[in-house]
Amino acid sequence: MPTTSTLHSSTATVPASENQVLGQLQLTLKLAFGLVPIVAGLDKFTNILAHWENYLNPLALRIVPVSDVTFMRAVGVIEIIAGVIVLVRPRVGAFIVMAWLLAIAAQLLVGWMYPDVAVRDIVMALGALTLARLTPIVQARRSNSAI
Repeated sequence: MPTTSTLHSSTATVPASENQVLGQLQLTLKLAFGLVPIVAGLDKFTNILAHWENYLNPLALRIVPVSDVTFMRAVGVIEIIAGVIVLVRPRVGAFIVMAWLLAIAAQLLVGWMYPDVAVRDIVMALGALTLARLTPIVQARRSNSAI
């Protein structure tokens, strides 16, 4: 059964194929889980969006003997790399971002710091999992339609 996708009122009567809808969803998730980690990673160097050190469990600093600023800058580099991987290899990158978000949530929950943010990160990890699971389906459909 064909579905319709209304991106703009002028396209309301144009039916979108399932492949188009899946492709649009995959692209949206790829951009979100690629660009957001890059922006958050860059912000670890400027603290414009948040003072990221506040979200760091003090236990982490006991395990890794560096300052909170140095630790968060390392986190920023990892996030930037993860975001780039999502944009280049979305399935692999999505699993990396998913694991990273779950690790962030775990360190917040262990110290019972910002449980609301931890829950948000768990939900975002599910979105990254969706991207990882959706990507091979979209790629297979593109390959089959190219034949």
